[in-house]
Amino acid sequence: MLALDTEELKTYLRVDGSENDGFLALLVHSAKEYLKDAGVPESSSPRYKLAVMIQVALNYDRDGNAAMEKSLESLITQLRVGEASYGGNEPENILEGLGGDGI
Repeated sequence: MLALDTEELKTYLRVDGSENDGFLALLVHSAKEYLKDAGVPESSSPRYKLAVMIQVALNYDRDGNAAMEKSLESLITQLRVGEASYGGNEPENILEGLGGDGI
């Protein structure tokens, strides 16, 4: 369901080479499980993809980054609310979900 290729993830993490590809795949799987356990089902939304990438970065870096952790918490909350409000489908027009009809 999630379209996240290894090269895109490595660009985000600023990783060169392929020696860590297996470890990155493990981290992606772990991030998906983490989100599922947090009440966020897997989806193809850009926010879900970003949440997976941030969770991978937090586990890959191991130094800890308070700003990234806060971003991840915010994304998890948004994804939970979005899933409940839209039955798993986000609106085509983001303003549609806010009760507006565009700018």
